[in-house]
Amino acid sequence: MYRFNLPDMSCGHCVAAVTQALKEADARAGVQVDLATRTAQVDSTLPRDTLSAALAEAGYPPAPEA
Repeated sequence: MYRFNLPDMSCGHCVAAVTQALKEADARAGVQVDLATRTAQVDSTLPRDTLSAALAEAGYPPAPEA
């Protein structure tokens, strides 16, 4: 399970775009997006970098991990 901080996510449209980008990268992924905390949790077998790239390409680059 991966957790991404998405500071550029600010509305319901953003949630839909993030979900779509992740599902396009891995159709079988479990995706939970929380607008209030601006995070996405993804259960996927793909590497984290692949999912990060999909988010960045959609316009929602994840914040660097702390």
